[in-house]
Amino acid sequence: MASLKFSDSEQSDAALLGLDLGNRARNQLSEKDQAVHNWYRFVLSFPPHLVRHYLQRFSASANTLVLDPFAGTGTTLVEAQKLGIPARGIEANPMAHFASSVKLDWSVKPDDLRASARQIANLAHHELTLLLDLAPALPTDAAALLFKNAISPRPLQKILTLLGYIDRERHPSWHYQRLALANAAIPASNLRFAPEVGVSRKQKADAPVVDLWLKRIEMMATDLDTIGQVPPLGRVHLGDARQPHRCLPPHSVDMVITSPPYPNEKDYTRTTRLESVLLGFLENKAGLQAVKHELLRSNSRCVYSDDTDDQWVQKYPQILALAKTINQRRTDLGKTSGFSRLYARATTLYFGGMVKHLANLRPCLRPGAQLAYVVGEQASYLQVHIPTGSLLATIAQDLGYELVNIDLFRTRRASKTEVDLREEVVVLRWPG
Repeated sequence: MASLKFSDSEQSDAALLGLDLGNRARNQLSEKDQAVHNWYRFVLSFPPHLVRHYLQRFSASANTLVLDPFAGTGTTLVEAQKLGIPARGIEANPMAHFASSVKLDWSVKPDDLRASARQIANLAHHELTLLLDLAPALPTDAAALLFKNAISPRPLQKILTLLGYIDRERHPSWHYQRLALANAAIPASNLRFAPEVGVSRKQKADAPVVDLWLKRIEMMATDLDTIGQVPPLGRVHLGDARQPHRCLPPHSVDMVITSPPYPNEKDYTRTTRLESVLLGFLENKAGLQAVKHELLRSNSRCVYSDDTDDQWVQKYPQILALAKTINQRRTDLGKTSGFSRLYARATTLYFGGMVKHLANLRPCLRPGAQLAYVVGEQASYLQVHIPTGSLLATIAQDLGYELVNIDLFRTRRASKTEVDLREEVVVLRWPG
């Protein structure tokens, strides 16, 4: 198998885990990595240089297939495509799936993208000078999915007006234009990410939506100028990571580089809620629940009465004991909210979902496949320590995987407990 050749700077990145980078810098997007990745990213996405480290360590090449079963906004897929490595992803969040799909399409001509965007901007500007009181509005059911005051009326009016022209014109670069609008909607909104999503006390009565959008269009076009029109090597499937065998052929995957959600009480659909509603990926509560049913259960807001993933952990006494400790701690503290009562079950559902994922992944792997899972410990809620990496390693070994190592990526300070928690990379091998 021919190994990919890395530049000197990428060779230094490949030694990431031993670099003299500050702890925070290890998880940040560097300036040289912003192209394409910065078109749209989750808050706290894992960094491209970490992906490059494992691509080199696993001897990735143009003849290998990389999988990211929790693809998110496409960090692994985009980085692999930049290096000429075929990749596949699976993502259940429709907004994130859309974003990663656009980020893998480098076929549009940059000047065509710029020209069509300027034309649409002129039309939108003209209409917005006339529309002061009468404004397009979100359907009631869709608007109800947003945080109260997530976006002020005037910026919302501008976004919906601009979106109307984007959808009516339907230029070949239509999908780029929609993603750029999703990206521009955040600075036009009242949302804040710290890293939890919420509404800022200081709210914006107005925002230069069209100009923000044009800046993001120009960013995309500039990146495409640099990259050139390259045939796509990556593809992302809209699906459930717990069922990877439904998306992938048998014995097709050489390596896995991914970061599943952590069991940390973060509802990842809230992070993308505004964009998902604006672009029509979420239209009502039933649609939101349908999306959540396809997600790994990492928080109590995604727990449903018909969930059964916890059945997959009945043979793992460490996880059952952890759930018991969480429940006992809740009782000791007198916590009675629905959220607190569901926290132990969310934990067993999370690890059950990971058992299901790793079990169903096995038929898709080639013998000798190498895997890297970026995961984080938790201890903030109820101050019960959840050693995610070691538990995942135990599960994987029980399912027939070989544990190669648990690499320390970085530590992070738990905001509520002021305890340093490990973010780790569980490195596995599938013997076949």
